[in-house]
Parts: sequence; structure tokens; C-alpha cells
Amino acid sequence: KENTLTVKGEKKEQSEAEGKQFLYRGIAARSFERRFQLADHVEVKGASLVNGLLHVDLVREIPEAMKPRTIAINGKQKQVEAKVAA
Repeated sequence: KENTLTVKGEKKEQSEAEGKQFLYRGIAARSFERRFQLADHVEVKGASLVNGLLHVDLVREIPEAMKPRTIAINGKQKQVEAKVAA
């Protein structure tokens, strides 16, 4: 689907033969999938995973046809005069 960002994660089981023995594991070792609906004209430029934190770089690129324009208005300017009551 267009404009959908899907994030999937799978935690691989570590072998107990590595010499590590756990008494308690706080975070469940299961896979997950999360979908995000992106706004129009938003692109994913990159992603990084540092210390268990996922950082996704998003950029909004508005097409030239939709950007605001400045239009010059030509014409003569009339000045209105008023009498001040005394």
C-alpha cells in the first residue's frame, strides 16, 4: 500500500550454550509488526537503530504545483481624500 510505513521486529533466541544463564528476562522475546499511515508527500529517507531505539527520518516534499506563489498585481492606486469636521 502507498503511504504506509511498516516496522517489523523479530528477536532471535540466543543460545543458552553461550555460557549465559538468566534468572529473569524482563522483555518478552516475540516478534511484532506495526503499520503507520503517512501523510501525502512524505518520504522515508532513512532509519537507524541505536541502543534499542529506532529513529526514522521522514521528509515532506511538496510538489511545485502545490507550493504557495507570489503574484504581482498591477494597477493604479487611488488616494481617497476626506474633509475633517471642525
